[in-house]
Amino acid sequence: MAIKSIQYKHQTFQVSYEVVNPEKSKTMIFLHGWGANKELMKKSFEKTMDTFRHVYIDLPGFGNSTCSRPLVTEDYANILELFLAQINANQDHMILGHSFGGKVALLLNPQFLVLVGSAGIPVPKPLKIKVKIALFKILKLFGLSKLRSMFVAEDAKQLSQIMYETFKNVVNEDLTSNFKEYSGKALLCWGRDDTATPLYTAKKMNELITDSRLVIFEGDHYFFMQQAEALAKEVETAVLQMLQH
Repeated sequence: MAIKSIQYKHQTFQVSYEVVNPEKSKTMIFLHGWGANKELMKKSFEKTMDTFRHVYIDLPGFGNSTCSRPLVTEDYANILELFLAQINANQDHMILGHSFGGKVALLLNPQFLVLVGSAGIPVPKPLKIKVKIALFKILKLFGLSKLRSMFVAEDAKQLSQIMYETFKNVVNEDLTSNFKEYSGKALLCWGRDDTATPLYTAKKMNELITDSRLVIFEGDHYFFMQQAEALAKEVETAVLQMLQH
């Protein structure tokens, strides 16, 4: 594990990362989803795609990376752009992003993008969640916001105040226009039974991105943990095709 200090908007962010296959010339960046860290991605993919240098990153506020102010997804992308320049991985890089990491990857606008169960297309909240939000807002008016833990999403329960504010900033972002504007090559890999980022959102992304292909796997939002080899083969095939053009 290594750490780089990144200066962004008058704040210092310590970004923790790990490199596998450092001698390889082509770099694949791996970005985890909300609530996870680089270890999840490394455990899944470090024994695959051995033609690439792998860079596993803890996004600010997760794992061993620090976060000293609330962020939006664009901030994450800006911080990572500065980080990638520091490790000489900001030219023609390829990025694989899971869930929230997929949104960050998209905004980094790489030459080749692998979206794995990516967020970015808003999913309507179930009625039960809408009722909880409305009830919490009413309680807040009466000064009862200390009951927050009864109402917040599971993804947000153990968060610090800064990361809770960040969660609220990023959870409903709509990146439809960003998918449409992306001009690189994209491979979309999805679990058929994904409920966090349902398959219909993948199909919409596939329509929005001009040069994209959707591959559907059996499994849920974390299908890649069991099917890393199969996903890696799809990535390698897509990269080979891109390099031949």
